[in-house]
Amino acid sequence: MKPLNSAVLSIEPSATLAIAALSKQLSGQGRPVCDFSAGEPDFDTPKVIKEAAATALHEGKTKYTPAAGVNELCQAIAAKLKSDNKLDYAPSQIVVSSGAKHSLALVFQTLLNSGDEVLLPAPYWLSYPEMIRISGGGAKLMPATAAADFKITPADIERAVTPKTVAMVINSPCNPTGTMYTPAELKALGEAALRHGLTIVSDEIYEKMVYDGNVAASIASFSPELYEHTITVNGMSKPYAMTGWRIGYTAGPAHFIKAMSALQSHTASAPNTFAQWGAVAALEKGNAEATAMVAEFDERRKTIFALLGSTPGVVCPRPTGAFYVFPDISSFGLDSLTFAKRLLEEKNVAVVPGVAFGDDRCVRFSYACSIDNIERGLAQFKEFCAGL
Repeated sequence: MKPLNSAVLSIEPSATLAIAALSKQLSGQGRPVCDFSAGEPDFDTPKVIKEAAATALHEGKTKYTPAAGVNELCQAIAAKLKSDNKLDYAPSQIVVSSGAKHSLALVFQTLLNSGDEVLLPAPYWLSYPEMIRISGGGAKLMPATAAADFKITPADIERAVTPKTVAMVINSPCNPTGTMYTPAELKALGEAALRHGLTIVSDEIYEKMVYDGNVAASIASFSPELYEHTITVNGMSKPYAMTGWRIGYTAGPAHFIKAMSALQSHTASAPNTFAQWGAVAALEKGNAEATAMVAEFDERRKTIFALLGSTPGVVCPRPTGAFYVFPDISSFGLDSLTFAKRLLEEKNVAVVPGVAFGDDRCVRFSYACSIDNIERGLAQFKEFCAGL
């Protein structure tokens, strides 16, 4: 057999999955592991969504759909974007894919040519750099610190941009930090990107999970110019607890969406048919359950932030979105992978090392778990830190 694709062979294994595997191994040995590694809601998918998918199955909606998704779902997404995000997209400007991760992979493959550079704020969701690289591009990191609430500024863009730069990624609210930009901050970042003709890839998958009276804004909504230069990605996984359903979507300029739809037609044909009908029900009937889920996340957020804040040696900005906290543990003198492995092995607490997200000073806690798990796990975390 000839050598395999070098780009694929050089993909970094997921640190999230590695910690999860060790956590499951220890749990299987009878250890009482407090797991904070999950990147998905711990709630069941709302009944109205499951019933809609079941009805679609019984009605024989099991065949291929148009490559960009069933028209009813594209219409429901367009209506949602107009009412929630102040974005006016025609259904023909939307592509439904097999999860927002698949959407993002297709976006980068459609957007990038060999050697193109993408500005990427760090910390970042761990799949962005790999997606960009496999698409022929390279990620140019813009590091942010806990002291800056893990936010970049227009000045960071000006310093990072080069003649090779063609795009910039914005993820607000952010995985792994829980950071969310204000509308004014987003607009300023967008205007800096426009000055250099950059395309903005806006990952808004956590937009419903916001707290303290905040409202997530879409960067494409601030001006006609930003609308034309922004590709908006979202999905059903996080707001409706539909991670396994694999339904994401992209909205953007017509010429981009046409090209992306053609790519999808040759790589996936189309997303899961009956899951798309579940997604229609989610957008039209699932918001009450989604709101209740976010209220529960908010209580967990307050609990975990208070407990982290009372842990000596730990610095943790207050998260305002998503369901993660990203405390800085660098004062203990350990790299994040060593810290996470020792914490799991010695205290049965599973967190994800920050090195996977581009910041070796931190670890990620997900509060997609019970209050009891949070209280027990943070008590063990405090004991661990005190012993370092």
